[in-house]
This record gives sequence, structure tokens and C-alpha cells, in this order.
Amino acid sequence: MFSRPSLAAGAIVGGILVFTGMQTVNALWIIPREEGRKLERAELDFATKKAIGELRDEADRARFNRRVCIERGRLYVNATGLCVE
Repeated sequence: MFSRPSLAAGAIVGGILVFTGMQTVNALWIIPREEGRKLERAELDFATKKAIGELRDEADRARFNRRVCIERGRLYVNATGLCVE
């Protein structure tokens, strides 16, 4: 039916076509998406670190206000963040 040399040649040509197709898909679709994901991750990391810093500053301010309120003999309401007499 098919000779061995023609089967071997077909396998080699098929392997080359599959390899070329995969490299094309990789270059045009997968690699640019990975670069976009890296940029997106960097932006999200920066935003997360900024938010953590703001929360830390806000928490320090809340602790300071609470301590001052209690030292003055008032009641600090955690839910509202206000100092009540």
C-alpha cells in the first residue's frame, strides 16, 4: 500500500508543518498575551501595595484618634470613627 520511505517522508513533513504551525500560534497569540499579563500583574501589585500603605496610614490615624478620645474621657465609636462625649 504505502512504502516505508513515503511514510517516513510524510511523518517528517507532517512534523515540520505542526512545528511551524505551533511556532506561529505561539508568536502571534500566546507570547503577546503573556506580556500583557505581566504588565497587568505589575499594575495590580502596585495598586495593592498602595492600598495597603493607605490602609496602614488610615489604621494608624484611627488608633491615634481612638487613644486621644479615650484619654480625654470620651467614647470612641468604632463603627463611625467618631469621638462622642
